[in-house]
Amino acid sequence: MNQELTLLFDEDQQECLNQPPDSTPEHKAMRMRIKARIAKVQAIIESATRLSGEDYFYACIIFLHGDCPEDFWQAYTCALKSVELQYAPARKLAAAAYDRWLMYQGKPQKYGLQYVPDGTRLRVWDVDPQTTDAERADWDVPPLEELYEHAQQLTKTYDLSKIDMHNKPQWLKDAIKRWQAEENSYTNKNH
Repeated sequence: MNQELTLLFDEDQQECLNQPPDSTPEHKAMRMRIKARIAKVQAIIESATRLSGEDYFYACIIFLHGDCPEDFWQAYTCALKSVELQYAPARKLAAAAYDRWLMYQGKPQKYGLQYVPDGTRLRVWDVDPQTTDAERADWDVPPLEELYEHAQQLTKTYDLSKIDMHNKPQWLKDAIKRWQAEENSYTNKNH
């Protein structure tokens, strides 16, 4: 285990447990610390002569807390390297990183592991209907129906008041408008 990477991972996990509300000075400061951690992890990956599967797993999680497709592609790459080094928990993380990479480009995700707020609940981000539950199982991902149920359960415990929907990315705002239009159309047809 790379000791510096372990310390960065521990810092990252502690910060995840105590996230401040969106759009606050504390949240902006946290985002800056995340960017600094990502830069340090990138430097470790580029300079280390040997990293373990667990090291790449930790790196993946830190990259997943980034804020752009490049961070999520790096997370995916680290997860695949972790899988290659026989670290089994990285299988599902590779799927999650790939899904987040797609989502941040406004594209449907493949596996269904990314949830987003829509202003009233957490929901599964759009999923490519061509992906089968068998493909999900290949990456240790539960069936899609379970992921939808999990989103419903998370909504019951998640503090949506901490989320500032006005500052969300445009791809999410566009999706929310589309979802609302679809729901309105469905409601109008059934009345």
